[in-house]
Amino acid sequence: MYFSTEPPVTTGLPFYKTVVCLTCVIILIINGFSLFHNLGQLKGANEIQGQTAKVIDKVQYVNVLIMDAESSLRGYFLSGSEVYLGPLRTASSEIDAQFAELDRLLAETPSQRRNLAQLHTLVYRKLDTMNQVLDVYRQGGLDDIVKIAGSSDSKSDMDEIRMQVVILVQEQNELLAARSATFAREYQNAVFLGISINAMAILVLALFYRLIRRSYFARVTTQRALESANDNLESMVVLRTEQLSVLSRHLISVSEEEKARLARELHDELGANLTSINIDLNAVADAVRAARPDLALMLDRARGTLVDTVELKRRIVENLRPSLLDHLGLAAAVQSYCEEFGKVTKLDCEALIDGDVDVAGPMHAIAVFRIVQESLNNIAKYARARHVIVHLGREAGGVSLEVSDDGVGIDVDAVAKPKSHGLLGMRERALLLGGSLRVKRGVNNVGTCVEAFIPLSRVADSGETAPELPAPLPLEPTTGDRSRNWRA
Repeated sequence: MYFSTEPPVTTGLPFYKTVVCLTCVIILIINGFSLFHNLGQLKGANEIQGQTAKVIDKVQYVNVLIMDAESSLRGYFLSGSEVYLGPLRTASSEIDAQFAELDRLLAETPSQRRNLAQLHTLVYRKLDTMNQVLDVYRQGGLDDIVKIAGSSDSKSDMDEIRMQVVILVQEQNELLAARSATFAREYQNAVFLGISINAMAILVLALFYRLIRRSYFARVTTQRALESANDNLESMVVLRTEQLSVLSRHLISVSEEEKARLARELHDELGANLTSINIDLNAVADAVRAARPDLALMLDRARGTLVDTVELKRRIVENLRPSLLDHLGLAAAVQSYCEEFGKVTKLDCEALIDGDVDVAGPMHAIAVFRIVQESLNNIAKYARARHVIVHLGREAGGVSLEVSDDGVGIDVDAVAKPKSHGLLGMRERALLLGGSLRVKRGVNNVGTCVEAFIPLSRVADSGETAPELPAPLPLEPTTGDRSRNWRA
Protein backbone atom coordinates (compact mmCIF):
# COMPACT_ATOMS: atom_id res chain seq x y z
CA MET A 1 0.00 0.00 0.00
CA TYR A 2 1.44 3.39 -1.02
CA PHE A 3 0.92 6.75 0.60
CA SER A 4 1.62 10.24 -0.64
CA THR A 5 3.13 13.07 1.38
CA GLU A 6 1.16 15.61 -0.65
CA PRO A 7 -2.05 16.94 0.94
CA PRO A 8 -5.30 16.04 -0.80
CA VAL A 9 -6.03 18.28 -3.76
CA THR A 10 -9.15 20.42 -3.37
CA THR A 11 -11.01 22.37 -6.03
CA GLY A 12 -11.17 25.54 -3.91
CA LEU A 13 -11.99 27.05 -0.54
CA PRO A 14 -15.26 26.04 1.12
CA PHE A 15 -18.13 28.44 0.41
CA TYR A 16 -18.34 29.85 3.92
CA LYS A 17 -14.60 30.57 3.98
CA THR A 18 -14.89 32.32 0.62
CA VAL A 19 -17.76 34.48 1.94
CA VAL A 20 -15.80 35.42 5.06
CA CYS A 21 -12.72 36.28 3.01
CA LEU A 22 -14.72 38.42 0.55
CA THR A 23 -16.48 40.20 3.43
CA CYS A 24 -13.14 41.03 5.00
CA VAL A 25 -11.83 42.34 1.69
CA ILE A 26 -14.94 44.52 1.14
CA ILE A 27 -14.69 45.96 4.67
CA LEU A 28 -11.02 46.78 4.18
CA ILE A 29 -11.81 48.46 0.84
CA ILE A 30 -14.55 50.56 2.45
CA ASN A 31 -12.17 51.50 5.24
CA GLY A 32 -9.60 52.56 2.68
CA PHE A 33 -12.10 54.81 0.89
CA SER A 34 -13.18 56.26 4.23
CA LEU A 35 -9.60 57.06 5.15
CA PHE A 36 -9.05 58.65 1.75
CA HIS A 37 -12.19 60.78 2.21
CA ASN A 38 -11.07 61.86 5.70
CA LEU A 39 -7.67 62.84 4.40
CA GLY A 40 -9.35 64.90 1.69
CA GLN A 41 -11.48 66.70 4.26
CA LEU A 42 -8.48 67.34 6.47
CA LYS A 43 -6.58 68.71 3.52
CA GLY A 44 -9.54 70.98 2.64
CA ALA A 45 -9.75 72.26 6.21
CA ASN A 46 -6.07 73.02 6.25
CA GLU A 47 -6.39 74.87 2.94
CA ILE A 48 -9.32 76.93 4.25
CA GLN A 49 -7.42 77.81 7.41
CA GLY A 50 -4.38 78.78 5.40
CA GLN A 51 -6.51 80.85 3.01
CA THR A 52 -8.19 82.67 5.91
CA ALA A 53 -4.82 83.43 7.46
CA LYS A 54 -3.54 84.79 4.13
CA VAL A 55 -6.63 86.99 3.68
CA ILE A 56 -6.28 88.44 7.17
CA ASP A 57 -2.57 89.05 6.67
CA LYS A 58 -3.16 90.75 3.32
CA VAL A 59 -5.94 92.98 4.67
CA GLN A 60 -3.85 93.93 7.70
CA TYR A 61 -0.89 94.62 5.42
CA VAL A 62 -3.01 96.95 3.24
CA ASN A 63 -4.12 98.80 6.38
CA VAL A 64 -0.50 99.11 7.52
CA LEU A 65 0.56 100.41 4.09
CA ILE A 66 -2.11 103.16 4.18
CA MET A 67 -1.27 104.15 7.75
CA ASP A 68 2.47 104.25 7.01
CA ALA A 69 1.80 106.29 3.85
CA GLU A 70 -0.22 108.85 5.83
CA SER A 71 2.45 109.06 8.58
CA SER A 72 5.23 109.44 6.03
CA LEU A 73 3.36 112.28 4.32
CA ARG A 74 3.07 114.17 7.61
CA GLY A 75 6.75 113.68 8.28
CA TYR A 76 7.50 115.06 4.85
CA PHE A 77 5.36 118.13 5.56
CA LEU A 78 7.17 118.78 8.80
CA SER A 79 10.73 118.12 7.62
CA GLY A 80 10.60 118.72 3.92
CA SER A 81 12.87 115.66 3.35
CA GLU A 82 12.07 113.33 0.43
CA VAL A 83 13.19 110.40 2.53
CA TYR A 84 9.89 110.41 4.40
CA LEU A 85 7.97 109.76 1.18
CA GLY A 86 9.33 106.16 0.92
CA PRO A 87 6.28 104.47 2.58
CA LEU A 88 3.94 106.45 0.31
CA ARG A 89 5.75 105.26 -2.80
CA THR A 90 5.82 101.69 -1.42
CA ALA A 91 2.06 101.78 -0.79
CA SER A 92 1.39 103.06 -4.32
CA SER A 93 3.48 100.25 -5.87
CA GLU A 94 2.27 97.33 -3.70
CA ILE A 95 -1.44 98.09 -3.25
CA ASP A 96 -2.33 96.70 -6.68
CA ALA A 97 -0.55 93.36 -6.06
CA GLN A 98 -2.16 92.97 -2.63
CA PHE A 99 -5.67 93.59 -3.96
CA ALA A 100 -5.08 91.21 -6.87
CA GLU A 101 -4.05 88.46 -4.44
CA LEU A 102 -7.05 89.22 -2.19
CA ASP A 103 -9.39 89.09 -5.19
CA ARG A 104 -8.01 85.60 -6.05
CA LEU A 105 -8.32 84.33 -2.47
CA LEU A 106 -11.93 85.60 -2.11
CA ALA A 107 -13.10 84.46 -5.56
CA GLU A 108 -15.58 81.92 -4.08
CA THR A 109 -17.15 84.25 -1.46
CA PRO A 110 -19.32 86.99 -3.11
CA SER A 111 -20.06 88.85 0.18
CA GLN A 112 -16.36 89.14 0.94
CA ARG A 113 -15.69 90.34 -2.58
CA ARG A 114 -18.24 93.17 -2.09
CA ASN A 115 -16.50 94.25 1.11
CA LEU A 116 -13.18 93.98 -0.68
CA ALA A 117 -14.50 96.25 -3.45
CA GLN A 118 -15.51 98.85 -0.87
CA LEU A 119 -12.10 98.61 0.77
CA HIS A 120 -10.47 98.93 -2.64
CA THR A 121 -12.48 102.16 -3.30
CA LEU A 122 -11.63 103.66 0.09
CA VAL A 123 -7.92 102.84 -0.17
CA TYR A 124 -7.49 104.25 -3.66
CA ARG A 125 -9.51 107.34 -2.74
CA LYS A 126 -7.21 107.84 0.25
CA LEU A 127 -4.13 107.39 -1.96
CA ASP A 128 -5.48 109.91 -4.49
CA THR A 129 -6.12 112.38 -1.70
CA MET A 130 -2.59 112.01 -0.34
CA ASN A 131 -1.09 112.44 -3.80
CA GLN A 132 -3.18 115.59 -4.37
CA VAL A 133 -2.13 116.99 -1.00
CA LEU A 134 1.49 116.29 -1.90
CA ASP A 135 1.14 118.17 -5.20
CA VAL A 136 -0.53 121.10 -3.48
CA TYR A 137 2.24 121.22 -0.87
CA ARG A 138 4.93 121.27 -3.54
CA GLN A 139 3.17 124.13 -5.36
CA GLY A 140 1.80 126.30 -2.51
CA GLY A 141 3.52 125.35 0.68
CA LEU A 142 2.49 124.42 4.15
CA ASP A 143 -0.17 127.14 4.49
CA ASP A 144 -2.24 125.64 1.67
CA ILE A 145 -1.88 122.19 3.23
CA VAL A 146 -3.23 123.51 6.51
CA LYS A 147 -6.22 124.97 4.68
CA ILE A 148 -6.87 121.68 2.87
CA ALA A 149 -6.49 119.71 6.09
CA GLY A 150 -9.02 121.97 7.76
CA SER A 151 -11.53 121.52 4.99
CA SER A 152 -10.96 117.74 4.20
CA ASP A 153 -12.27 114.75 6.06
CA SER A 154 -9.06 112.65 6.10
CA LYS A 155 -9.76 111.21 9.54
CA SER A 156 -13.13 109.92 8.38
CA ASP A 157 -11.48 108.17 5.43
CA MET A 158 -9.03 106.36 7.67
CA ASP A 159 -11.83 105.35 10.04
CA GLU A 160 -13.81 103.88 7.17
CA ILE A 161 -10.75 101.94 5.98
CA ARG A 162 -10.14 100.59 9.46
CA MET A 163 -13.81 99.65 9.78
CA GLN A 164 -13.78 97.86 6.45
CA VAL A 165 -10.65 95.98 7.46
CA VAL A 166 -12.31 94.95 10.72
CA ILE A 167 -15.39 93.76 8.81
CA LEU A 168 -13.30 91.67 6.42
CA VAL A 169 -11.29 90.11 9.23
CA GLN A 170 -14.41 89.39 11.29
CA GLU A 171 -16.19 87.75 8.34
CA GLN A 172 -13.13 85.62 7.64
CA ASN A 173 -13.01 84.49 11.25
CA GLU A 174 -16.75 83.71 11.24
CA LEU A 175 -16.40 81.78 7.97
CA LEU A 176 -13.45 79.87 9.40
CA ALA A 177 -15.38 79.08 12.59
CA ALA A 178 -18.39 77.82 10.58
CA ARG A 179 -16.26 75.63 8.35
CA SER A 180 -14.30 74.34 11.35
CA ALA A 181 -17.54 73.35 13.09
CA THR A 182 -18.72 71.57 9.93
CA PHE A 183 -15.41 69.79 9.60
CA ALA A 184 -15.50 68.81 13.28
CA ARG A 185 -18.93 67.21 12.84
CA GLU A 186 -17.85 65.41 9.69
CA TYR A 187 -14.63 64.31 11.34
CA GLN A 188 -16.55 62.90 14.32
CA ASN A 189 -18.82 61.01 11.97
CA ALA A 190 -15.82 59.74 10.02
CA VAL A 191 -14.06 58.64 13.20
CA PHE A 192 -17.16 56.80 14.35
CA LEU A 193 -17.53 55.17 10.94
CA GLY A 194 -13.83 54.21 10.90
CA ILE A 195 -14.04 52.68 14.37
CA SER A 196 -17.13 50.72 13.33
CA ILE A 197 -15.47 49.48 10.15
CA ASN A 198 -12.32 48.50 12.04
CA ALA A 199 -14.36 46.69 14.65
CA MET A 200 -16.17 44.75 11.91
CA ALA A 201 -12.87 44.00 10.18
CA ILE A 202 -11.36 42.74 13.44
CA LEU A 203 -14.40 40.55 14.04
CA VAL A 204 -14.24 39.11 10.53
CA LEU A 205 -10.48 38.57 10.79
CA ALA A 206 -10.94 36.79 14.12
CA LEU A 207 -13.54 34.52 12.52
CA PHE A 208 -11.30 33.90 9.53
CA TYR A 209 -8.34 33.18 11.82
CA ARG A 210 -10.43 30.66 13.70
CA LEU A 211 -11.36 28.91 10.47
CA ILE A 212 -7.74 28.92 9.26
CA ARG A 213 -6.52 27.65 12.63
CA ARG A 214 -9.00 24.79 12.55
CA SER A 215 -7.96 23.92 8.96
CA TYR A 216 -4.30 24.17 9.89
CA PHE A 217 -4.55 21.73 12.78
CA ALA A 218 -6.60 19.36 10.65
CA ARG A 219 -3.89 19.59 7.98
CA VAL A 220 -1.15 19.01 10.57
CA THR A 221 -2.95 15.92 11.84
CA THR A 222 -3.28 14.58 8.31
CA GLN A 223 0.34 15.42 7.56
CA ARG A 224 1.55 13.56 10.64
CA ALA A 225 -0.52 10.54 9.66
CA LEU A 226 1.00 10.67 6.16
CA GLU A 227 4.51 11.04 7.59
CA SER A 228 3.96 8.04 9.84
CA ALA A 229 2.64 6.02 6.90
CA ASN A 230 5.58 7.14 4.75
CA ASP A 231 8.06 6.21 7.47
CA ASN A 232 6.59 2.75 7.52
CA LEU A 233 6.66 2.67 3.73
CA GLU A 234 10.30 3.79 3.64
CA SER A 235 11.24 1.09 6.12
CA MET A 236 9.42 -1.43 3.97
CA VAL A 237 11.15 -0.11 0.83
CA VAL A 238 14.56 -0.32 2.49
CA LEU A 239 13.82 -3.89 3.58
CA ARG A 240 12.54 -4.87 0.14
CA THR A 241 15.50 -3.15 -1.55
CA GLU A 242 17.91 -5.07 0.64
CA GLN A 243 16.05 -8.28 -0.15
CA LEU A 244 16.17 -7.51 -3.90
CA SER A 245 19.86 -6.69 -3.62
CA VAL A 246 20.55 -10.01 -1.95
CA LEU A 247 18.38 -11.76 -4.53
CA SER A 248 20.17 -9.99 -7.39
CA ARG A 249 23.54 -10.94 -5.96
CA HIS A 250 22.35 -14.51 -5.59
CA LEU A 251 20.98 -14.59 -9.16
CA ILE A 252 24.26 -13.29 -10.59
CA SER A 253 26.20 -15.87 -8.62
CA VAL A 254 23.79 -18.63 -9.65
CA SER A 255 23.94 -17.44 -13.26
CA GLU A 256 27.72 -17.62 -13.32
CA GLU A 257 27.67 -21.03 -11.63
CA GLU A 258 25.09 -22.29 -14.11
CA LYS A 259 27.12 -20.96 -17.03
CA ALA A 260 30.23 -22.67 -15.66
CA ARG A 261 28.33 -25.91 -15.09
CA LEU A 262 26.85 -25.80 -18.59
CA ALA A 263 30.24 -25.03 -20.07
CA ARG A 264 31.77 -27.97 -18.20
CA GLU A 265 29.09 -30.35 -19.42
CA LEU A 266 29.50 -29.15 -22.98
CA HIS A 267 33.26 -29.44 -22.67
CA ASP A 268 33.33 -32.82 -21.00
CA GLU A 269 30.38 -34.82 -22.26
CA LEU A 270 29.74 -33.20 -25.63
CA GLY A 271 33.48 -32.92 -26.25
CA ALA A 272 34.01 -36.60 -25.40
CA ASN A 273 31.17 -37.64 -27.68
CA LEU A 274 32.41 -35.54 -30.54
CA THR A 275 35.94 -36.86 -30.09
CA SER A 276 34.62 -40.46 -30.15
CA ILE A 277 32.66 -39.74 -33.29
CA ASN A 278 35.75 -38.24 -34.88
CA ILE A 279 37.83 -41.32 -34.06
CA ASP A 280 35.20 -43.62 -35.52
CA LEU A 281 34.87 -41.53 -38.65
CA ASN A 282 38.63 -41.61 -39.16
CA ALA A 283 38.73 -45.39 -38.72
CA VAL A 284 35.86 -46.04 -41.13
CA ALA A 285 37.26 -43.60 -43.69
CA ASP A 286 40.67 -45.31 -43.62
CA ALA A 287 39.00 -48.74 -43.98
CA VAL A 288 36.88 -47.93 -47.02
CA ARG A 289 39.15 -45.41 -48.71
CA ALA A 290 40.69 -48.02 -51.04
CA ALA A 291 37.52 -49.95 -51.86
CA ARG A 292 34.97 -47.11 -51.84
CA PRO A 293 36.57 -43.69 -52.47
CA ASP A 294 33.16 -42.08 -52.79
CA LEU A 295 32.20 -43.17 -49.27
CA ALA A 296 35.56 -42.05 -47.96
CA LEU A 297 34.96 -38.62 -49.49
CA MET A 298 31.57 -38.40 -47.78
CA LEU A 299 33.17 -39.40 -44.48
CA ASP A 300 35.81 -36.68 -44.93
CA ARG A 301 33.05 -34.09 -45.42
CA ALA A 302 31.29 -35.38 -42.33
CA ARG A 303 34.55 -35.14 -40.39
CA GLY A 304 34.94 -31.51 -41.55
CA THR A 305 31.44 -30.75 -40.31
CA LEU A 306 32.37 -32.42 -37.05
CA VAL A 307 35.43 -30.20 -36.72
CA ASP A 308 33.23 -27.13 -37.28
CA THR A 309 30.86 -28.41 -34.60
CA VAL A 310 33.76 -28.82 -32.19
CA GLU A 311 34.80 -25.23 -32.91
CA LEU A 312 31.20 -24.04 -32.38
CA LYS A 313 31.16 -25.93 -29.10
CA ARG A 314 34.40 -24.25 -28.10
CA ARG A 315 33.03 -20.78 -28.85
CA ILE A 316 29.87 -21.50 -26.86
CA VAL A 317 31.95 -22.72 -23.94
CA GLU A 318 34.20 -19.64 -24.09
CA ASN A 319 31.18 -17.34 -24.11
CA LEU A 320 29.67 -19.13 -21.13
CA ARG A 321 32.90 -19.17 -19.12
CA PRO A 322 36.19 -17.89 -20.59
CA SER A 323 38.85 -20.47 -19.85
CA LEU A 324 41.69 -17.91 -19.95
CA LEU A 325 40.10 -16.11 -17.01
CA ASP A 326 40.42 -19.23 -14.85
CA HIS A 327 43.82 -20.42 -16.06
CA LEU A 328 45.84 -17.29 -16.93
CA GLY A 329 44.03 -14.59 -14.98
CA LEU A 330 42.05 -11.38 -15.61
CA ALA A 331 44.78 -9.53 -17.52
CA ALA A 332 45.29 -12.30 -20.08
CA ALA A 333 41.54 -12.81 -20.52
CA VAL A 334 40.91 -9.11 -21.17
CA GLN A 335 43.94 -8.85 -23.48
CA SER A 336 42.82 -11.89 -25.50
CA TYR A 337 39.22 -10.74 -25.69
CA CYS A 338 40.24 -7.31 -26.97
CA GLU A 339 42.43 -8.87 -29.66
CA GLU A 340 39.63 -11.16 -30.82
CA PHE A 341 37.17 -8.23 -30.72
CA GLY A 342 39.45 -6.18 -32.97
CA LYS A 343 39.80 -9.04 -35.45
CA VAL A 344 36.07 -9.67 -35.70
CA THR A 345 34.86 -6.05 -35.78
CA LYS A 346 37.86 -4.61 -37.70
CA LEU A 347 38.25 -1.93 -35.00
CA ASP A 348 41.47 -0.71 -33.48
CA CYS A 349 40.97 -2.12 -29.97
CA GLU A 350 43.88 -1.53 -27.58
CA ALA A 351 44.12 -3.08 -24.10
CA LEU A 352 46.28 -1.33 -21.49
CA ILE A 353 46.98 -3.31 -18.31
CA ASP A 354 48.64 -1.54 -15.38
CA GLY A 355 49.64 -3.34 -12.20
CA ASP A 356 48.79 -6.74 -10.80
CA VAL A 357 45.08 -7.03 -11.62
CA ASP A 358 45.16 -10.83 -11.32
CA VAL A 359 44.94 -10.45 -7.54
CA ALA A 360 41.18 -10.08 -7.98
CA GLY A 361 39.10 -13.01 -6.77
CA PRO A 362 36.88 -15.09 -9.05
CA MET A 363 33.70 -13.03 -8.45
CA HIS A 364 35.55 -9.74 -8.98
CA ALA A 365 37.38 -11.02 -12.05
CA ILE A 366 34.25 -12.29 -13.79
CA ALA A 367 32.45 -9.01 -12.94
CA VAL A 368 35.22 -6.92 -14.55
CA PHE A 369 35.34 -9.23 -17.56
CA ARG A 370 31.57 -9.07 -18.07
CA ILE A 371 31.66 -5.26 -17.88
CA VAL A 372 34.38 -5.21 -20.54
CA GLN A 373 32.41 -7.68 -22.64
CA GLU A 374 29.16 -5.70 -22.44
CA SER A 375 30.93 -2.38 -23.12
CA LEU A 376 32.60 -3.71 -26.26
CA ASN A 377 29.31 -5.24 -27.45
CA ASN A 378 27.61 -1.85 -27.12
CA ILE A 379 30.47 -0.18 -29.02
CA ALA A 380 30.16 -2.71 -31.83
CA LYS A 381 26.38 -2.27 -32.11
CA TYR A 382 25.85 1.46 -31.55
CA ALA A 383 29.01 3.56 -31.34
CA ARG A 384 30.22 3.55 -35.00
CA ALA A 385 33.70 4.04 -33.57
CA ARG A 386 37.13 3.45 -35.13
CA HIS A 387 39.32 3.26 -32.01
CA VAL A 388 38.65 1.64 -28.65
CA ILE A 389 40.87 1.74 -25.57
CA VAL A 390 40.38 -0.63 -22.62
CA HIS A 391 42.41 0.54 -19.65
CA LEU A 392 42.53 -1.88 -16.72
CA GLY A 393 44.64 -0.91 -13.72
CA ARG A 394 45.37 -1.82 -10.12
CA GLU A 395 44.72 1.00 -7.68
CA ALA A 396 44.83 1.32 -3.94
CA GLY A 397 41.99 -0.77 -2.64
CA GLY A 398 40.66 -2.09 -5.91
CA VAL A 399 40.68 -2.42 -9.70
CA SER A 400 39.79 0.43 -12.02
CA LEU A 401 38.42 0.01 -15.53
CA GLU A 402 37.94 2.55 -18.30
CA VAL A 403 36.52 1.70 -21.73
CA SER A 404 36.50 4.65 -24.13
CA ASP A 405 35.81 5.05 -27.85
CA ASP A 406 35.70 7.80 -30.46
CA GLY A 407 32.20 7.04 -31.74
CA VAL A 408 29.00 9.05 -31.86
CA GLY A 409 28.67 9.09 -28.07
CA ILE A 410 25.76 8.25 -25.85
CA ASP A 411 22.87 10.41 -24.79
CA VAL A 412 23.09 11.07 -21.06
CA ASP A 413 19.32 10.54 -20.70
CA ALA A 414 19.61 7.10 -22.33
CA VAL A 415 21.65 5.83 -19.38
CA ALA A 416 18.66 6.04 -17.04
CA LYS A 417 16.11 4.53 -19.45
CA PRO A 418 14.41 1.39 -18.12
CA LYS A 419 15.22 -0.52 -21.34
CA SER A 420 18.98 0.05 -20.99
CA HIS A 421 19.42 -3.47 -19.64
CA GLY A 422 23.08 -3.76 -20.62
CA LEU A 423 24.09 -0.58 -18.80
CA LEU A 424 21.92 -1.43 -15.80
CA GLY A 425 23.43 -4.91 -15.67
CA MET A 426 26.98 -3.49 -15.66
CA ARG A 427 26.10 -1.03 -12.91
CA GLU A 428 24.41 -3.76 -10.85
CA ARG A 429 27.47 -6.01 -11.09
CA ALA A 430 29.67 -3.17 -9.83
CA LEU A 431 27.28 -2.17 -7.03
CA LEU A 432 26.86 -5.71 -5.77
CA LEU A 433 30.61 -5.90 -5.17
CA GLY A 434 30.64 -2.51 -3.42
CA GLY A 435 31.96 -0.68 -6.47
CA SER A 436 30.69 2.01 -8.81
CA LEU A 437 30.11 2.52 -12.52
CA ARG A 438 29.61 5.70 -14.50
CA VAL A 439 28.82 6.26 -18.17
CA LYS A 440 29.71 9.67 -19.60
CA ARG A 441 30.84 11.45 -22.73
CA GLY A 442 34.42 10.97 -23.81
CA VAL A 443 37.30 13.43 -23.94
CA ASN A 444 36.34 16.74 -25.60
CA ASN A 445 32.75 15.45 -25.69
CA VAL A 446 33.69 12.82 -28.29
CA GLY A 447 32.55 9.23 -27.98
CA THR A 448 31.60 7.40 -24.79
CA CYS A 449 33.57 6.51 -21.68
CA VAL A 450 32.60 3.77 -19.21
CA GLU A 451 34.36 4.08 -15.85
CA ALA A 452 34.15 1.38 -13.20
CA PHE A 453 35.86 0.71 -9.88
CA ILE A 454 35.68 -2.63 -8.07
CA PRO A 455 37.09 -2.63 -4.52
CA LEU A 456 39.31 -5.59 -3.60
CA SER A 457 40.08 -4.74 0.01
CA ARG A 458 37.83 -7.50 1.35
CA VAL A 459 39.58 -10.13 -0.78
CA ALA A 460 43.09 -9.05 -1.65
CA ASP A 461 44.00 -6.98 1.41
CA SER A 462 42.22 -8.62 4.33
CA GLY A 463 42.70 -12.19 3.15
CA GLU A 464 38.97 -13.06 3.01
CA THR A 465 37.90 -15.84 0.71
CA ALA A 466 35.71 -14.94 -2.24
CA PRO A 467 32.61 -17.00 -3.05
CA GLU A 468 33.52 -20.33 -4.55
CA LEU A 469 32.94 -20.95 -8.25
CA PRO A 470 33.18 -24.24 -10.11
CA ALA A 471 36.67 -25.44 -10.98
CA PRO A 472 38.14 -24.00 -14.17
CA LEU A 473 37.75 -25.84 -17.41
CA PRO A 474 40.79 -27.69 -18.75
CA LEU A 475 42.41 -26.19 -21.80
CA GLU A 476 41.90 -27.97 -25.08
CA PRO A 477 43.56 -27.72 -28.46
CA THR A 478 41.54 -25.77 -30.99
CA THR A 479 41.24 -26.15 -34.69
CA GLY A 480 39.68 -24.14 -37.44
CA ASP A 481 38.48 -20.59 -37.20
CA ARG A 482 39.21 -18.92 -33.83
CA SER A 483 36.65 -16.12 -34.29
CA ARG A 484 34.14 -15.70 -31.49
CA ASN A 485 30.48 -14.88 -31.29
CA TRP A 486 30.52 -11.44 -29.64
CA ARG A 487 26.95 -11.38 -28.45
CA ALA A 488 26.75 -10.83 -24.69
